[in-house]
Amino acid sequence: MKIIILGAGQVGSTAAQQLSREQVNDVTVVDTRDEVLRDLQDRLDIRTVSGNAAHPAVLEAAGAAGADMIVALTNSDEVNMIACQVAWTLYQTPTKIARIRSGDYHRRPELFGDTAIPVDLAISPEQLVTDYVERLIRYPGALQVLDFADGRVRLVGMRALKGGKLVGHQLRELRDHIPNRDVRVAAIYRGDQNVKLEGDTIIAEHDEVFFIAARDDMRTMMKELITEEAPVRRVVIAGAGNIGFRLARALEDRAQVKLIDRSVERTRRAAETLRNTLVLTGDAADEELLLEENIDDTDVFVALTNAEEINILSAMLAKRLGARRVMALINRPSYAELMEGGKIDIAISPQTITIGALLSHVRRGDVVRVHSLRRGAAEAMEAIVHADSRNSPVAGKRVDEIDLPEGTTIGAIVRGEKAMMAHHDTVIEADDHVILFLTDRRHVEDVGRLFQAGTRA
Repeated sequence: MKIIILGAGQVGSTAAQQLSREQVNDVTVVDTRDEVLRDLQDRLDIRTVSGNAAHPAVLEAAGAAGADMIVALTNSDEVNMIACQVAWTLYQTPTKIARIRSGDYHRRPELFGDTAIPVDLAISPEQLVTDYVERLIRYPGALQVLDFADGRVRLVGMRALKGGKLVGHQLRELRDHIPNRDVRVAAIYRGDQNVKLEGDTIIAEHDEVFFIAARDDMRTMMKELITEEAPVRRVVIAGAGNIGFRLARALEDRAQVKLIDRSVERTRRAAETLRNTLVLTGDAADEELLLEENIDDTDVFVALTNAEEINILSAMLAKRLGARRVMALINRPSYAELMEGGKIDIAISPQTITIGALLSHVRRGDVVRVHSLRRGAAEAMEAIVHADSRNSPVAGKRVDEIDLPEGTTIGAIVRGEKAMMAHHDTVIEADDHVILFLTDRRHVEDVGRLFQAGTRA
């Protein structure tokens, strides 16, 4: 697939890295910063073009005439929309994805379409991050909470802690612990190593466990891996930008929320709009301010400013001063890997969260949802079986009869409104939604082929 990425910022660079790893993709990146493009070209097998992403001549030089997809990820909503318009008008580019940050545009869906602004998918990284953090706050103890099949099935990542009922026990004992619930462990990571899942595999303290469960069963499983945590009542948010403001608005009706920002203008706007949030002007890394605001009585402190160094410092300070759980928005993957699980409980990566929305539109086959996991090393996806047993490699087969690539497991199946965990003798039918976990992203293309109609071996 020939893909043109417009914008080499954090999200664009991550998209280029992820997509160029898959040998079937021919990736070109456009940006105005020559030094950034040189760095990308040194690290990745891609083409680069320097120039304004919305200019017809630049798009032509990038190969838009033969492109299958334009992914506009510059920092300007308007440039992204115009680039999609130019690509459609001049070249009828089949798929056009645009990063659109302004909520004013998103509130008017009639703006987008082939007869309006030709954007097939409008992505708001800020809203995706907000939803992601909100789910983490709603489920204390989770490292990731990801939705599949319109929320009927969830994939949850947790760190097994001392006191958890399953810690020190074998996987085969799961049914004895929760006999009336259907839950599937999809993967276990011990440090950087993926642990092979067998009946006698023991869940050890500090293991990172990913499990798949129906929405109503996930809390029961969570209690098996950690001691039960109290609901979140008090939240402190550092940063009143797009994400911090949206998160405060999403939480303020069910928790006591405080929002801190250094900008008088941002705090004034937030105070005028938010109804039940206490808005403070100040430095979230100021120890005296945090103590005055009873940080030691805070359930969650989340740092969402535009400066990741401030996010790291303020989160570490809040943790030292007694906040029960701290999260920080960190753009650089190397920083995130260093910080998460130590002084900072969760490092929030906007690129990793956003890339999933992009990948579901790039994948071959009937893949409708993709989530990138563990800084892009693993992946979870939802695929639809749009074929019958005559022309599909999976329809009509039992799970144990399917030739899955190494490191790939089928975790759950959604059939109509019913969600069920996948067992070795479960038969897959046409129109099933299949939830898969891949510990090795190199096999993504092989998995995609399994869900293409007309590819029966």
